[in-house]
Amino acid sequence: MTETRVLTGDAVGAVLDDLARLRIAVFREWPYLYEGDPEYERGYLRAYQSPGAVVVAAYDGARMIGAATGAPMEDHAGDFAAAFAGRPEPLDQIFYCAESVLLPEYRGKGLGHDFFDGRENHARALGRCYSAFASVIRPDGHPARPETYRPLDGFWRKRGYAPLPGVIAEFAWPDIGQAESTRKPLQFWMKEL
Repeated sequence: MTETRVLTGDAVGAVLDDLARLRIAVFREWPYLYEGDPEYERGYLRAYQSPGAVVVAAYDGARMIGAATGAPMEDHAGDFAAAFAGRPEPLDQIFYCAESVLLPEYRGKGLGHDFFDGRENHARALGRCYSAFASVIRPDGHPARPETYRPLDGFWRKRGYAPLPGVIAEFAWPDIGQAESTRKPLQFWMKEL
């Protein structure tokens, strides 16, 4: 039996190791192809110890089997401010729904909705007007793309999100089997709360 828990404050810090393990496992898959690094994860996940951050964690018993993170966009301004430079929405009105990671055997059971509901409700409680996330852009003909891959665009659109034309950021990580990080484009999607 699965359950979700909305975690903030000190409760977030207590689950960062579990979250790091999930990120490394799930982001090895297409389209991320992330060669995980526990040391990098520790540094990256510190952003979610900010006062406005949230982790919506899914559990099967005591085991974390999925999680979705979010934080005020200004907590990520160094990475994403340039992408939003031409937009009318102020960064301090946007809540950034960062990653959603879920083990494959638990997908398709409604937890994706729980993840977005938890983050969007948290964003509203903070007084945010917009919710945004970024999806990695990989070419359709990429040799690592599985034939069975189904993009999540339809799910995101049903939740009210739409891609923001021209709002593309770049973020670097090492692909599987690579020692060096390379920059990848990320398309931002947003909706009004």
